[in-house]
Amino acid sequence: MRKELYQMLCDRLKEVGGGAIKHIDLWNHNVEFIEQEESWARPAVFVEFRPIKWNAIVNGVEYRAEPEVALHVVTDWTGSVSDGSPFKEESLEVFDLLEEIHAALACMDGETFREFDLVESDTNHNHEDIVENIEVYQCVAIKSLQ
Repeated sequence: MRKELYQMLCDRLKEVGGGAIKHIDLWNHNVEFIEQEESWARPAVFVEFRPIKWNAIVNGVEYRAEPEVALHVVTDWTGSVSDGSPFKEESLEVFDLLEEIHAALACMDGETFREFDLVESDTNHNHEDIVENIEVYQCVAIKSLQ
């Protein structure tokens, strides 16, 4: 399920805004160690698979879960959005990007998951030169050994 979902996310995210997203990878607390890692172009999206709690439909054979996937959308901070700021419009464009991402991913289905949809949004301003928006999606996942 995770492999299929990740590959489908990459394919869809590459199309957003005509290729606006410059880097896609798995989440590894990337923004916390931004000075220590190899640099990556922005906007970037990091995919975090949160812990999955599987429920057995048929013990040892088939399982169902409703996992959450957090997309860490990282953009450069372009300036203040205060009233009268010359950077306001450009800085608010990040929210347009989030809407485009949602339009590309909403209700996505695959072989091992269904109903991929947005359940939470969080904007993190705790970084100096970047803004991190975390868009949390949830889906219905099936794992089967048959």
